[in-house]
Amino acid sequence: MTVASVYIDGRWDIGRGEPVDSVDPATETLLARWNQADTDQVVAAVTAARRSFDSEVWRATAPARRAEVLRRIADLIDERADDLADLVVREVGSPITLTRALQVGQPAVNFRWFADAAERGPRGGYRERLPGIRGPVSSESVLVREPIGVVSAIVPYNYPLNMVSWKVAPALAAGCSVVLLPSPRGALTALEFMRIADEAGLPPGVLGLVLGGPEAGAVLSSHPDVDMVSFTGSSAVGSAVMAQAAATHKKVVLELGGKSPNILLPSADLDAVVGPSVLRFCRNAGQGCGATTRILVPEDRLDDFLARAAAFIDEFVPTGDPFDERTEVGPLISAEHLARVHGYLDRAVAAGGRVAVTGDRPAGPGWFLPPTLVTGVCNDAEICREELFAPVAVVLPYRTVDEAVAIANDSPYGLNASVFGDHDEASAVAERLDSGTVAINGGGPMRPDVPWGGSKSSGTGVEMGEDGFAEFFRIKHLNWQVTS
Repeated sequence: MTVASVYIDGRWDIGRGEPVDSVDPATETLLARWNQADTDQVVAAVTAARRSFDSEVWRATAPARRAEVLRRIADLIDERADDLADLVVREVGSPITLTRALQVGQPAVNFRWFADAAERGPRGGYRERLPGIRGPVSSESVLVREPIGVVSAIVPYNYPLNMVSWKVAPALAAGCSVVLLPSPRGALTALEFMRIADEAGLPPGVLGLVLGGPEAGAVLSSHPDVDMVSFTGSSAVGSAVMAQAAATHKKVVLELGGKSPNILLPSADLDAVVGPSVLRFCRNAGQGCGATTRILVPEDRLDDFLARAAAFIDEFVPTGDPFDERTEVGPLISAEHLARVHGYLDRAVAAGGRVAVTGDRPAGPGWFLPPTLVTGVCNDAEICREELFAPVAVVLPYRTVDEAVAIANDSPYGLNASVFGDHDEASAVAERLDSGTVAINGGGPMRPDVPWGGSKSSGTGVEMGEDGFAEFFRIKHLNWQVTS
């Protein structure tokens, strides 16, 4: 049976494009079959969003009412948490413990935070009265912050519900209309979210969903009725999105790749930091843009680190069935992606590198790759420059802290970083890193009130927090002369 894969103007429909199979990456079994939307359906979704925005059916709704709908979405996510978790594990292979907390629990937190943001308004408020000017020409001014318009929200597979919340929640809180395009690999989770959003009481046209591939993305990035594109994915596709949006001068927010450094300072206690260092590049099988996949270790402690990492992986980081509560590393998303990662490893070894540490792969089906540490490569090697999206890290020795900082910053990316060691020293090093986020001695949990973004090829603009909320507004300056 073919699954309805298009939601336009409050109605479900079957896609008219090519058929796609959703496959469980841990078992390689078929989960569902659906059809991509064709170009006409994608355009229809944009047209419905444009109509809903221009009619002000949502943007003129009182902020308290918008907040009420967002809270209802959060409540429904909580109510269906078990079913959603089961679906995410089957569709993308995230281990169940990670899925409950980050894949399902965090999106409800995010929707509630943006519900509160809708009520209080963006930083400065929906209408901000500025100090008057007195002089030869006296005037008064008001800044009005209005929703930017129709937003194309294009999300990846690795966190299929959480990434939806990062884009859809702030857009709806601001009063925008949205067309959502999930990754085909995360399509089933997105469809379930759309049912939740529909039940929460959104007016028709305010939130639409189409399933598709690059052709659908090109329409959503270039259509003149789209005012903003919010995209999370690879740097290569992000460049294409920016180019497609350029002709109509759309705003773009791009959250792209990373090759994030993890610096272990000479003052770091290896017993304390080896575990977090391994888990940071293995979370979600390394399929996360913020994974710290370049581990910088003092030269004289390299062998000690590798030995401790091997023991930690062997005892505490099992790879296997994502429904097993003990599993830390589930499968990669597809056979094609697994082959791609093996290609990077083969080329690294052929160029003189060495697979120094690797875990055990489970027997049977599934696209599994156990945690892997590579040594014997320089920072200019391919495997150090490009994002693998896998539980693979390179271990790079350094002689001085200045050298470690230089290696960390010598990257096409600048998204995330981690530093372990004496707090004052680690804090000073963190200040020197070219990175949007730096965790010092483990940092803290994910929180919705801080921005996430990076420099260089890691993207443009930010998501989440007050700064991420501000991305969904345009500012209008009203000013008038006064006589006294």
